[in-house]
Amino acid sequence: QVQLVESGGGLVQPGGSLRLSCIASGSIFGIYPMGWYRQAPGKERELVATITSGGITNYADSVKGRFTISRDNAMNTVYLQMNILKPEDTAVYFCNLRILMPFKNYWGQGTQVTVSS
Repeated sequence: QVQLVESGGGLVQPGGSLRLSCIASGSIFGIYPMGWYRQAPGKERELVATITSGGITNYADSVKGRFTISRDNAMNTVYLQMNILKPEDTAVYFCNLRILMPFKNYWGQGTQVTVSS
């Protein structure tokens, strides 16, 4: 069993910044791909950013150049630095950890990010 706990969400003005953290704990015996997803009211959950065990990153076009995903494997933590936030970034942000064998997705409880003036 794996547990993911996100933190760092909050209310920020457009153009502001937030840094989200996700700490993984439990039955983790390796370094796995992790990522951030978000879900706005009335919308499907969408990918924001992913990072492989080797540090290769991938971003949604909507956040590329503004968001940065990183990880600290020693601390079992993944981060999402969000800069130049826009109102359309408002969503619940979920941390994800993916195991391929057997295939399993683990999710955190989510942290609310609200961008509003």
